Amino acid sequence: MSWQRFDNTRIAVVEPVQYLTERLQGFGTTIFTAMSALAVETQSVNLGQGFPDTDGPVAVSQAAIDAIKTGHNQYPPLPGIEPLRTAVAEHRLRFRGQRFDPAGEVLITAGATEALAAALLSLTGPGDEVVTFEPYYDSYAAGIAMSGAQRRVVTLRGRDFAFDPDELEAAFTPNTKLMLLNSPHNPTGKVFSRSEMEVIARVCIDNDVIAVTDEVYEHLVFDDAEHIPLATLPGMAERTITVSSAGKIFSFTGWKIGWACGPAELINAVRTAKQFLTFVSGAPLQPAVAVGLRLGDDFFDGYTAEMQSKRDRLVDGLAAAGFDVIVPQGTYFVTADITPLGETDGIDFCMSLPKRCGVVVVPTQVFYDNPETGRRLVRFAFCKRDEVLDEACRRLQQLSRSAAGAI
Repeated sequence: MSWQRFDNTRIAVVEPVQYLTERLQGFGTTIFTAMSALAVETQSVNLGQGFPDTDGPVAVSQAAIDAIKTGHNQYPPLPGIEPLRTAVAEHRLRFRGQRFDPAGEVLITAGATEALAAALLSLTGPGDEVVTFEPYYDSYAAGIAMSGAQRRVVTLRGRDFAFDPDELEAAFTPNTKLMLLNSPHNPTGKVFSRSEMEVIARVCIDNDVIAVTDEVYEHLVFDDAEHIPLATLPGMAERTITVSSAGKIFSFTGWKIGWACGPAELINAVRTAKQFLTFVSGAPLQPAVAVGLRLGDDFFDGYTAEMQSKRDRLVDGLAAAGFDVIVPQGTYFVTADITPLGETDGIDFCMSLPKRCGVVVVPTQVFYDNPETGRRLVRFAFCKRDEVLDEACRRLQQLSRSAAGAI
């Protein structure tokens, strides 16, 4: 298999793809598909794609098995089954203090990706603009492109991935229809502070813009960081759609059960697009996720603590291997600067790493409109078994020692 360099969000396509609409030309294969395939090809440790290598709670998986055996195998209702919508509403109230009516303010989707795509397709179109931060998860660019809207990015800079409020305000124009926000943030691991959220809320209100918030890592917040849902700030509940997912909460990423919560009129619009995407999905998985959302605090607290321990394990191992590590406040991911290793290009580094030491990671520069901004950053996923993390760090440390000996 031959591998090409990447452009800002995807494998570079030398020639236009036949029959593909102009809106999607250049998107090609996602970085996650490409790097996971490279991991299989080279039999490398895969710290690239953010999926756990163990299953989630037995109570949840057993509930799915029971649902299959008891006949929950046909189309569920378009909005999702009532027990799951109620469980989602209870979960938001329990953990975030938000109140949603399960009857019209909660929509079950095929993962968070569909919720985001349906929101973009239903709420934006040609001539509209969507503001988001970069680096950004790659599906954001594709979803905006499919809607026909234009993407306007505000760059997160420095070791704390802060944004300039003036730059954010300048990104909004009379054509701005929607703000797309991800916190806790993939790929950086940043958790936006309350003061940052207040700036974002003010700019959205001043410009009368709808906000869509991707909060799939809401239970993966570490140390003294606090997850502040944008919709909980004054003036934002009536203009915000909140998206989350069972995949990241329960480590069942392949189930693809997500949800969108918000005012009934906004959810109704999203539902209109959603019904012509998947229509419905995951019939026997929906009652299982409802069980999961009602698990006790011991599960949620334990899950966060376990992932924080894995974060610390990987951070220590990467530091020992010579990386300049930026400790994340949340998510599955650690960002590191490759400069101390004598490297200057994340793409070249990531493409050569499997053959050099048998580890696959992701170059962060592919998540920027201007790849030069993140050229020396790479992203590691730590949602793996401890022995897998240890083996990856051992290989990276061995590579670092070999490189030092060659100088």
